[in-house]
Amino acid sequence: MQYGGAMPPTTPISTPGEETVSRRFASGRQFEIRRGDALAVVTELAAGLRLFSRDGVQLTESYGDGQLPPGATGITLAPWANRIEDGIWYLDGKKQQLDITEVSRNNASHGLLRNSSYALVAEDQFSVTLEAVIFPQHGYPFLARHQVRYEIDAGLALRVSQSFINDSAAPAPFVLGAHPYLRVGDVPPEEMVLTVHAGTRLVADERLIPRSSVRVSGDFDFGGGRSVGGLDVDVAFTDLEFDGGLARQTLSAPDGRSVSLVQDENCAYVHVFVTDTFPGRSKAVAIEPMTGPANAFNSGEGLRWLEPGGTFTMRWGIVGAL
Repeated sequence: MQYGGAMPPTTPISTPGEETVSRRFASGRQFEIRRGDALAVVTELAAGLRLFSRDGVQLTESYGDGQLPPGATGITLAPWANRIEDGIWYLDGKKQQLDITEVSRNNASHGLLRNSSYALVAEDQFSVTLEAVIFPQHGYPFLARHQVRYEIDAGLALRVSQSFINDSAAPAPFVLGAHPYLRVGDVPPEEMVLTVHAGTRLVADERLIPRSSVRVSGDFDFGGGRSVGGLDVDVAFTDLEFDGGLARQTLSAPDGRSVSLVQDENCAYVHVFVTDTFPGRSKAVAIEPMTGPANAFNSGEGLRWLEPGGTFTMRWGIVGAL
């Protein structure tokens, strides 16, 4: 099995004292967790998911040892997901200016921890927990932590918990998200079918900033499944269908195998990005769980404020049917 063209390490990279080994990886230390035939590889960089597989079948896109995550593959996002228009928002009437990290669209993109190292909090055979600090800075004057726990459960599904912890003396705003790309082994992307159960889509402008919302219909109705081969979309959905507290979006292969992104009710939005720019793939499909959409710091949609000392947790996961 390959990690996006690079062979997996032969020694557990999370072994204490192996810092010199970990530096061979552009994404830092590699934390492997296994259960049965399931394997997950989590990175020090951005607490990212570099790989999830079952019985040697890749269920996420991956990348090589010397690469940064292409297209934000697998990274976790805090204290906002997606984009903030012009990097500007207002706190108590005072303008806040964030760094512009998406220069082509003049937006602040994917939070403040995309290029940050996460520290190991806990690790066992089936799980790993990482944490990073968000320090007060221009555009975001709050002290907070983002803690991410990955676990392979008894059913061999990957379960992820992302927690935002406010260490400030004032309420702090936030949106959490993650950026996994799903696949089913070597099945050509054009042969896959994407199913998304949602009632509303957000209508965005050319800078991918939502300006309105409409009921799902026509080319944006994925409820009955759409062929990935004909898709080129970058769109957020809400009013998701929850069953037993979980919403499920699925990528299916012609042979009946599938992989699903599941998310809990604290995570009321999902962003779907189908692109032909992913290295080495004719198409790649990102299904991104989010607690709020792009530009939530300005629109207020999905934006939460956490009281001092408080903790908020969203949960999502990846389930393979093989």
